[in-house]
Amino acid sequence: MRLVLKPGRDKSLKRRHPWLFSGAIARVEGDPQRGDTVEVLSDSGQPLALAAYSPQSQIRARVWSFDTGRTIDAEFLRARLAGALALRAALPAARHSNALRLVHAESDGLPGLVVDRYDDVLVAQFLSAGAERWREEILDALAELSDCEAVYERSDAEVRALEGLEPRTGFVRGDRRAARCTIVEHGLSFHVDVEQGQKTGFFLDQRDNRQRVRALATGREVLDGFCYTGGFALAALAGGAKRVLALDSSAAALEVARENLAANQLEASRIEFVQADVFAHLRALRDRGARFGLVVLDPPKFAPTAAQAKNAARAYKDINLLAFKLLAPGGLLATFSCSGGVPAELFQSIVAGAAVDAGVAGKILERFAAAADHPVALEFPEGDYLKGLLIARN
Repeated sequence: MRLVLKPGRDKSLKRRHPWLFSGAIARVEGDPQRGDTVEVLSDSGQPLALAAYSPQSQIRARVWSFDTGRTIDAEFLRARLAGALALRAALPAARHSNALRLVHAESDGLPGLVVDRYDDVLVAQFLSAGAERWREEILDALAELSDCEAVYERSDAEVRALEGLEPRTGFVRGDRRAARCTIVEHGLSFHVDVEQGQKTGFFLDQRDNRQRVRALATGREVLDGFCYTGGFALAALAGGAKRVLALDSSAAALEVARENLAANQLEASRIEFVQADVFAHLRALRDRGARFGLVVLDPPKFAPTAAQAKNAARAYKDINLLAFKLLAPGGLLATFSCSGGVPAELFQSIVAGAAVDAGVAGKILERFAAAADHPVALEFPEGDYLKGLLIARN
């Protein structure tokens, strides 16, 4: 089974980008079904790649290998998984946390597959037709290669619908109470709900950035907007913040945040969790003349794709404008975007516009990115989704 490209549409594959869009395909030879492996050929018949076919997605095929002499089978997938796990085992994070991203989809040569480890539970997401086709083989290999007690599936992301796949969750290997896995990160304990929490239960990509906020929080009044289960807020408290105000709209998330506070030897009187619409509460704080020495903004994904970038830009500008209004002179803003549809340059432009509208000036001190267990393949810039800025207000 083969996909033959239109003339001139092979450039991205020759640069080893793993996505092939439907508009680049001249014809399909054979009758490939969803998830089947197809050979991709240029219009002149040159073999380019082996890819997983997805007849309902605009991303019509995702490349498994650019070596067309390979065989895509269980052994191929096991070798890729073993390489991904070995990379994580060598990272410094493996020495101070029992929670890591073990597989990061395209960046690990396993398109559409995400695997996170929380203590002795793996959480797997099968988000593409190819990953779904090899689901059982992948699960077998994960069980063999890891020493985890159980694997929980969280294939409930909206992107599955674009692949023509129904959502699916539940234990797929082993079984245990996993509503609260306990993980440790830089000496802090967190309870993670792998069954109902956002993404796979916790934002592992922010690990290094939480540690940076911890170091910056000493002696400051801290505001943590969109605090979820308290990652940044507790890091700030552990770093010696004078006071922390943590906001989130989710009562369930704040319940876990309070559990996380209780699980650590931290001074509870110096932190307040508030359930509120974050935009509205920031406005109320502004109107009261509140001031903070450090503001952290880690909102949910406003723009999954570039098509939503315009609406997302307004939301990012609103919250950052409010943050600048709430920053005391000399204060710090740690602001993030996890929206793949908002590139780093646009995000910086949005934040700069917010500062102008707030009537303040600022300087970028640092740039934030995802932790090293979320690598970005050189040929796949789409994997670089998390971006952030540390800004000092003049």
